[in-house]
Amino acid sequence: MPTQAQISANQKNSEHSTGPKSATGKAASCQNNFRHGFAGAFRVLSSESADEFNQLAQALNEEHQAATPTEILLVTQMAQAWWLRTRALSLQDTCFTDDAVDQKQLALYLRYQTTHDRAFHKSLDQLLKLRAEKRKAEIGFESQQRKQAEQARKQAVENRRQELHKWHVLRAEAEVDHRVLLNLNLQTPEHSVSVGPERIIAAQKAA
Repeated sequence: MPTQAQISANQKNSEHSTGPKSATGKAASCQNNFRHGFAGAFRVLSSESADEFNQLAQALNEEHQAATPTEILLVTQMAQAWWLRTRALSLQDTCFTDDAVDQKQLALYLRYQTTHDRAFHKSLDQLLKLRAEKRKAEIGFESQQRKQAEQARKQAVENRRQELHKWHVLRAEAEVDHRVLLNLNLQTPEHSVSVGPERIIAAQKAA
C-alpha cells in the first residue's frame, strides 16, 4: 500500500503533467490508440479514400434500389461491412516481412475479415428477405384485385344473361299472343288482349 507521503508526491507531480492541454491536443491524444478502425463507430481512415467509399455505397444503392429507410440502412451496412473487410484484407499484407510473420496480427486481421464478410452477407440476406416479403404482399394484393375483377366480370355476365333471358321470355310470350290473335281473328277493340309492346311495357314497369 502506498504511504501518505507517496500519495501526496504523486498529486504534486500530476500538477506538472506535460499532457495535452488544448482541445486540439486532447483530440489528437484520443487517437493514440486508434490503429485499424475496426472497433467503435465506422469511419474512413485518413489513409483511405472517402470518395471510393461513397462510390461503393452509391453503386450498392443503385444495384438494390433502396426505397425505404430500412432498405437504405441495410445497404449502408453492406457498404461499411465490405469496406472493413477490404481493409482487413489489405492489413494482412503488413504482417509479412522478409524474415518472419506476425502471427498474432495476422490472426486478428483474418478474424476481422471473416466478421465483416459475414456482416455483409447478413445485411444482404436481410435485404433480400425484406424484398421477398414485400413482393409476396404485393402479389397477394394483385391476386386479390384480379379475383375481385373476375368476380365483377362474372356478375356482369350473369346480369346480362338474366336480362337476355327476360327479353327472350317476353318475345316468346308476344309470339304466343300473336298466334292467339290470328287463331281467334279478333278485330274489335273490346275483344283485344294485352299483347306485344303492351306486355313488354308492363313487364318493364314490374321489373
